Amino acid sequence: MSKFFDLIKVTPQYLIPKHMLSSAMHWFMQVETRWVKNITIKALTKIYGINVSEAADEDIENYPHFNAFFTRALKPEARPIDDTPNSWVSPVDGLISQATAINGNKIIQAKCHDYTVEALVGGDIEYAKQFTDGDAMVIYLSPKDYHRIHIPVDAKLLSMTYVPGDLFAVNPATVRQVEGLFARNERLVIRFENQQGPFCLVMVGAIFVGSMETVWQGKITPEYQPTIQHWDYRGQNLEYKKGDEIGRFNMGSTVVLLTPNGQLPELGKITVNTPIQMGQHLAKYPELDRQEHQLTNS
Repeated sequence: MSKFFDLIKVTPQYLIPKHMLSSAMHWFMQVETRWVKNITIKALTKIYGINVSEAADEDIENYPHFNAFFTRALKPEARPIDDTPNSWVSPVDGLISQATAINGNKIIQAKCHDYTVEALVGGDIEYAKQFTDGDAMVIYLSPKDYHRIHIPVDAKLLSMTYVPGDLFAVNPATVRQVEGLFARNERLVIRFENQQGPFCLVMVGAIFVGSMETVWQGKITPEYQPTIQHWDYRGQNLEYKKGDEIGRFNMGSTVVLLTPNGQLPELGKITVNTPIQMGQHLAKYPELDRQEHQLTNS
C-alpha cells in the first residue's frame, strides 16, 4: 500500500515542467512587494513551523523578499560549532536519510535502487576512484530547516563542477521510487582536501529549489545550463575553517558527503532518520584518535 501511495506522489513529477516551475519559484521568491512577501513569509512560517526566534533578525518586515528570509542568518548561539578536535560537524540542518559504506563504487539509495559514485560526481571516473569502498552520507533539508551550508571540517577548496540534470523532488517517497535520484538531479560537486585527504560535498538540486549558490562563485542556478561547467580553484588558496559558510539552497534539497576508504568510517555508521543541526558533531578521524592515545601513553 505504501508503494502505491509513493507512485501517486511521484508519477506526476515525470509529467510537469520541473525546470520552468523552479524558475517561476525563483522569480516569486525575489518579489519585493511588501504585502506579498510578508503574507508569504507568515503563511509558510506557520505551515512549516519555522522557528523565527533563531533568526539574527526576527522582524520579517526587514527582509526585502521571501528568499532573503528563507536564507536568513541565525544568531551565533543558535548553531554552536562543536569544537571536538579532529572532528566533522554537520554542514546543514536536516535529516540524515542515509549513512552507508560505499560498496566498491556503488551507493545504495533505497531498496532495489543504487547509483555509482562516478555518476554522482558527473562522470569523473578518476576522481570517483578515490572514494572506492569509502563512506557516504545523505542529509535531507526540509523547507523548515536553516538553508545555509557550512564546511564540516577545516579544508582547502580544489574545484567545483556543475552537473545539469533533472529536478525531481528529494523527499523520501521520491527517493524510494526514482532510480539514481541523486545522480540524476542537477547538482554541484564540490571537491575539498585537508591533511587527512580528499572529500566531496555534493549539493543536489530539486524542484522548487529556486537556485543554488556558493560564497566563492555566487549564484550558479538559474539560469539552468545544458552542459557541465567546471571551475578550478587550486591556484587561489581558498581555505575554510570548520563551520564557515560555503553556500546556500534557496528552498529545500539535499547534501551528499563522500569520504575515501578508512578516512572517516564513522560517517557511514550513523543511525538513519536522525535529525541534526548545522554545527553538531558528526564523526571523528580514527587515525588521529589512535595517535592521540599513543601520545598520551608515551
